[in-house]
Amino acid sequence: MYYDILAKLKNAARVHKDRLVVPFSKMDFAVAQALVAGGYLKSAEKDATGKKSVIVMRLIYKEKVSAVNDFSLVSKPSRRQYIDYRSLRQVKQGHGIGVISTPAGVMTTREARKKKVGGEYLFEIW
Repeated sequence: MYYDILAKLKNAARVHKDRLVVPFSKMDFAVAQALVAGGYLKSAEKDATGKKSVIVMRLIYKEKVSAVNDFSLVSKPSRRQYIDYRSLRQVKQGHGIGVISTPAGVMTTREARKKKVGGEYLFEIW
């Protein structure tokens, strides 16, 4: 699930890894693309190694400091949180982003406000 790649991403950033390779799933790939759009990853690409597909994510560092510091899960498997576009607020006073799963796909909260769509509020990252 997407919360597993968030923990792996945070751990990889703490030890200054250049890239992270995780097993492919459509949801994980959509979350990785949203993180690229939000400026937390350089790239996220699907790669096939043998029979298995993987996601290769390249991390961003600015002056040896990672773009990813921490994350917070908003919607959990035991308690889903749904929100409309008018209730979406800034994360960490504009220093972070929220990721939301909408009928139009997985996107950042900034994109959801522009497109005026709501959905399941997945997590916040800063």
